[in-house]
Amino acid sequence: MRVSEDRLRAASFEDLALPLFDQLYNFARWLTQDKAEAEDLVQETYAKALRGFSSFQAGTNFRAWMYRILRNSFLNSRTGLKTTVVLDEEDGGGLLVESATPESLLIEHANREMVQQALQGLPVSFREILLLCEVEEMSYQEIAETLAIPTGTVMSRLFRARKALRGVLRERIEGGRHGV
Repeated sequence: MRVSEDRLRAASFEDLALPLFDQLYNFARWLTQDKAEAEDLVQETYAKALRGFSSFQAGTNFRAWMYRILRNSFLNSRTGLKTTVVLDEEDGGGLLVESATPESLLIEHANREMVQQALQGLPVSFREILLLCEVEEMSYQEIAETLAIPTGTVMSRLFRARKALRGVLRERIEGGRHGV
């Protein structure tokens, strides 16, 4: 969401920031694994962004700017680098087909748990890039702006994160077959 100078002059902080609230909260929940911590993190993000709004540069990506503030606040927090990821099931994690059977629901739940555990085993840099790309559906450019890294680094880190996730999932699946 690039903000032109004309739009920046006409828009208030509230106009630009409030539509991002749910997305920022969801990302904070994934990062912190705790509802109260996520709420505090989003509140801190909005407070910092409001204080620094005068320094926001027109023509840049406001969404990426907000995510960067949230991420930096998270990493500077006492739990930032030690935190693991949990999928947010309150948002209706998966789509259910009308003809879902108890067996298909059980398999879906088991798969979701397996992915959660696999994500927990990844380093923060891999988890955050997967979340921004796959869950928040940010473009490579937005991710680069959010993480303050080059676009090429986004692509290579995303490749390595997906490969690592596949490897962890493969181990869990193959380990489950041999363990029976």
